[in-house]
Amino acid sequence: MSLAKIPNRTDFVDEVYKSLLDAISAGTLAPGERITQEDLAEKLNVSRSPVLQALRLLKKDGLLEEAPGRGLVVAQLDATRFGHLYQVRGSLDALAARLAATRQAKIPWALIEAGRKAAAGNDVNALIDADTAFHKAIYEASGNPFIVESAMLHWIHLRRVMGAVHQHQLGGDGIWDEHAAIVQAIHDGQGELAAALSEKHTDLARDTLISNLSNTENLPVRKTA
Repeated sequence: MSLAKIPNRTDFVDEVYKSLLDAISAGTLAPGERITQEDLAEKLNVSRSPVLQALRLLKKDGLLEEAPGRGLVVAQLDATRFGHLYQVRGSLDALAARLAATRQAKIPWALIEAGRKAAAGNDVNALIDADTAFHKAIYEASGNPFIVESAMLHWIHLRRVMGAVHQHQLGGDGIWDEHAAIVQAIHDGQGELAAALSEKHTDLARDTLISNLSNTENLPVRKTA
């Protein structure tokens, strides 16, 4: 297990949390892997106190669970649970895209370019961050703050499942062609088309994940997001 050390600061709970979240999402901390406060504190170069607080937060979020006997392990990926999450996300994405198109909101094309650049590399967290930034921009462009709050509430878990897929992919940026089509529909004010493209995009991702999460060593080559 390799984790980036955290520079000396007064309060590192957020930094420790983010470092562990990235490691879980990218698979550096794999499902079922046992973790200890002492080991993490040493690897991250911090005291045990912020690690303990971060672990409590991650457990509360459902990313860690009690290990048999003593300690914590990284929670397993559950296909049914993530399928339910994608159903909720699909509805929110379609609504956000429709509302954004009604406003003819301008989603920066730079997000698409950043995504294509990330897709050409091999940094899993960069891919996840690019996907997150893209979808969050559409939520915000909807003009409805409750969509942003509702969608981002579950994004921590969606990061995990995107990371699980990205770890087993061979490159290509077809996902960003789909994203680009959604953006174009929004810019053109085509609300129903934007919603339909968003819903199809999410449905395909959900179906792919449900059918492949049971065998994480045989995940598809499609970049789901």
